[in-house]
Amino acid sequence: MVRFAPSPTGDMHIGNLRVALFNYIVAKQENEQYLVRIEDTDNERNIEGKDRAILEILNTFGIKYDQVVYQSENFKLHWKFATDLLSQKKAFVCFCTPEEIDKEREKAKQEKRAYRYSGKCEELDDVEVLQREDEPFVVRLKKPQNSIKFQDVIKGEFEFEPFDVDSFVILRQNKIPTYNFACAVDDMIYDISLIIRGEDHLSNTPKQIAIQKALGYDKNIKYAHLPIILNNNGKKMSKRDEASSVMWLLEEGFLPEAIANYLILLGNKTPKEVFSLDEAIEFFKLENLSKSPAKFDIDKLRFINREHLKQTDDLASLLQIHKSLNHLAKVYLEEASTLKELKIKIDEVLAKREYPTEWKEEIELLKKEILSKDFEDDYNEFKNRISKNTGLKGKKLFMPLRLILTNQTHGPNISDIYPAIKGFIKDLI
Repeated sequence: MVRFAPSPTGDMHIGNLRVALFNYIVAKQENEQYLVRIEDTDNERNIEGKDRAILEILNTFGIKYDQVVYQSENFKLHWKFATDLLSQKKAFVCFCTPEEIDKEREKAKQEKRAYRYSGKCEELDDVEVLQREDEPFVVRLKKPQNSIKFQDVIKGEFEFEPFDVDSFVILRQNKIPTYNFACAVDDMIYDISLIIRGEDHLSNTPKQIAIQKALGYDKNIKYAHLPIILNNNGKKMSKRDEASSVMWLLEEGFLPEAIANYLILLGNKTPKEVFSLDEAIEFFKLENLSKSPAKFDIDKLRFINREHLKQTDDLASLLQIHKSLNHLAKVYLEEASTLKELKIKIDEVLAKREYPTEWKEEIELLKKEILSKDFEDDYNEFKNRISKNTGLKGKKLFMPLRLILTNQTHGPNISDIYPAIKGFIKDLI
């Protein structure tokens, strides 16, 4: 089984969506079950409704999952495993106060060394623990005796020394499991075979392996840590970058299939640039992903989006306009790369005309001639008749004619637009 494990603490980031996509592709390739695990253990940061928003986005992108679970539903199992570790002396109770820990952190900072837990409470015997059972405490896992190694599908082999792992907290004072403990236990109980996630989780992996080893879990879980996505300034994309939000991209008129295409393409070797999710399932390999961060290029996404729009037979439905305008929308793809931009162009063509005074005389002549007869099927026949009967030629013909027909001074060739607008243009001029 593979899993996508988002937290309901905010809007979905493109990095999260990329993880969801890759897990889905691998699940399809390997015929594995796909689990969505909502990691809702942080009550203070959870936002009402964000879990449903996550599932809606997965549905929008055609990411089909087999099961949805909430991490908080497993608290009893987390506590049981923590108790087992305590009874086996693989974990210990720690009474150090937050103030004491902060003081130790500050001292380490001043001495320019990495903070590690002092081990102060590790050797407390059972009697001492019982005598202090009314005091607030956390539970810490004893640091491993040996180094922890694992093979990353993308980045190669990693090795972490016991000092790097440390004696870290697995249960907080409020008895809520920490992220690493809940995650490690849940990966065990759901029999996860491959974990694909961002490289910001790389330092968590040895801790989670240490937890599983302490619990006697010997399955070799595979890992793939995805390089981060950078913004235009070469820094990690954050919430301050509008394009990092999946909802923002959708609201701007980028198609789900184009966003998915771009995120799969990003930092990857693919046989072609424009493809569907089903096609990606056929050729995708985690091993082909670059080890280095990839820069998000909104212009590249626009190109990919336009290509997908070109392949769409029914643009009118996507734009929520009459089906008779589908051809007009196709023509304006020369100038627009998103549904939002395309809708603005179409709305402008359909708007009531307000003509500039510069072309007042020519426009009146053209309007009178246009309204006097039915439109010819062929644009050249229409243009020649208009020119002959008004005496207008060159710029004095084409600029005011463009204004009348399209309500714009620039745009695609009128000959391309003409077939799509001749049926209703009299109602607008």
